[in-house]
Amino acid sequence: MSAKVLKNKGKSDDYGQSKITVLEGLEAVRKRPGMYIGNTAELGLHHLIWEVVDNSIDEAMAGFCNDVTVTLLPDGMVRVSDNGRGIPVEIHKQTGVSAVETVLTKLHAGGKFGQGAYKVSGGLHGVGISVVNALSGYLKIEVHQNGKAYQQEYKIGKPLYKLKGVGKASGSGTTVTFKADPTIFSVTEYSWDTIIDRLRQHAYLTKAVKITLRDDQQGDGVPYVFYFEGGIGSYVRHLNRAKEAKHDMVFHVDKTFDDTIMVEVALQYTDDFKESVYAFTNNILNPEGGMHVVGFRTALTRTLNTFARTKNYLREKDENLTGEDVREGLTAVLSIKLPEPQFEGQTKSKLGNVEARTAVDAIFGESFNIFLEENPKVADAILSKCILASRARIAARTARDSVLRKGALEGLTLPGKLADCTSRNASESELFLVEGDSAGGSSKMARDRRTQAILPLRGKILNVERSRLDKILSFTEIKSLIIALGTNIGDQFDVNNLRYHRVVIMTDADVDGSHIRTLLLTLFYRYFSELILRGHIYIAQPPLYRVQVGKAVHYAFSDTELENVKKKLAHDFDARKKEKKGIKSQTDDQITDGDESTDGPKLSIQRFKGLGEMNPDQLWETTMNPQTRIMKQITVEDAQKADEMFDILMGATVEPRRHFIQVHAKSAKNIDI
Repeated sequence: MSAKVLKNKGKSDDYGQSKITVLEGLEAVRKRPGMYIGNTAELGLHHLIWEVVDNSIDEAMAGFCNDVTVTLLPDGMVRVSDNGRGIPVEIHKQTGVSAVETVLTKLHAGGKFGQGAYKVSGGLHGVGISVVNALSGYLKIEVHQNGKAYQQEYKIGKPLYKLKGVGKASGSGTTVTFKADPTIFSVTEYSWDTIIDRLRQHAYLTKAVKITLRDDQQGDGVPYVFYFEGGIGSYVRHLNRAKEAKHDMVFHVDKTFDDTIMVEVALQYTDDFKESVYAFTNNILNPEGGMHVVGFRTALTRTLNTFARTKNYLREKDENLTGEDVREGLTAVLSIKLPEPQFEGQTKSKLGNVEARTAVDAIFGESFNIFLEENPKVADAILSKCILASRARIAARTARDSVLRKGALEGLTLPGKLADCTSRNASESELFLVEGDSAGGSSKMARDRRTQAILPLRGKILNVERSRLDKILSFTEIKSLIIALGTNIGDQFDVNNLRYHRVVIMTDADVDGSHIRTLLLTLFYRYFSELILRGHIYIAQPPLYRVQVGKAVHYAFSDTELENVKKKLAHDFDARKKEKKGIKSQTDDQITDGDESTDGPKLSIQRFKGLGEMNPDQLWETTMNPQTRIMKQITVEDAQKADEMFDILMGATVEPRRHFIQVHAKSAKNIDI
């Protein structure tokens, strides 16, 4: 094996010390914000709030805070207040400035590295508040401590003055008010629903802590308050509100292992076919699980098998219950808190601490066994569910093996309705999933044939939420999709065989389109979750309106954006009209308005009811062209919300659906009949 020698095309000193750039302090954050907050769009914008709130939650977990308030203020400002101990105000010996200024201006500075300040913490890297400061056009911090109030303001991460006392104060705590820098962020409008979901989750995970959200952007808003004495037991009930529970009593244990690791587990079984397990470490969601989940699953399977044998639910000749059997229909929340969590990856998606497995196995296994002994009716409901799942698994084994292992999805030609791309490079290839032949025809004509493939889906796909795998694989549209993806499914799933690194759901902007999109998201979330975790699933954002004035064409993706386009065109028209009047008064020449009236521009507005109504060039320009299109990348959180909404709207339980309709009926301003 020989090595290729590369000849230098430039001078030997082209790459020297002068080419090395050193970014001091918070400059690195402003230069590469995505490294710290994910991106500079909606995700990163909200991440600023999470970083500040996490500091308050750390105080709560340490036992020094029980009240946190988040307030949306006018002009894009956000204020986060807590009644914790307050950031220390003394001069820091190492930096020579106040401890407040140190944590706001120095990366990896905080009370989470040494011993004693925090036993457990979500923000272990110590970059949170300093990153928020770096990416804020304005930030003010207020600290109440020892009967005094202190204050300091910053602009783009730099202090406007030293920390100063501003009077007396009662109690203690920290208040951070900031405004995201619009020169950094492409999105500056916060999502009320996103913030509510995050704060609700924090309140469940940190019981007996009051978390308040206020919207004061248009004056004093009505506060939205979360407070749960029941902790994650209440969280499980919330997750199951649209499902039919197999038992009313929720199992809940909250104990400490070896005086170091706090373990809290809550679970309840439903009539569902899938499991829903949410794992957290120090209040951080771990979507890929980790050692604590391994310990939980091991203890769950062992405990139920032992109990089933002891109480004669299983006879000698019966197979043991598998992990798959005991997790069918399970909804569980697992929350552990430990001093030094070790995560795999920057996103903290998977916990690596081996001791977490031992702690959860021991605490949960013992407590769950006692729970089953003390609650025989609940135990009977759980074991009946698990044994039914076991019998169904055994009965379906032959059919499933026939589908998965005997080539039903292997070696088959690609579905005939798939208009494949010519490229065989998965990293540049895209698969668009469109509804119906009409949209499929437009998409095929609009696409870039080299990198973009089109798969039309006829009708609504199967609701996988209520179906087992063997039935799912008998559904033609899903089978075609699996073959097109190339990954197979179930035991044979292999993400390395994915033929397209972007799988784009492109449906109409109507009720049917939303339903199909939700069905597809549920399918991906339940059976192809790794595609979501790796960022392969997207939703196309086709425009709702086409606005033409003269030869100029504008597209609007929402009713709000349509109004903004109309206002801008009216403003431009008025400006031209004034300019023409000025020229006429100077030259007395006759100026005509052409296509414009004296009252305003003549607008031709077209509302697209479906992708099939768009010309191929319009579809390419607005929705498929990588240079101009808008696409939303699906995250685990998005899929969970879609899955939860589908349970509400399409599940077997009627009451949650009735409640949803009653609450949101007034929001349905325009209904197509």
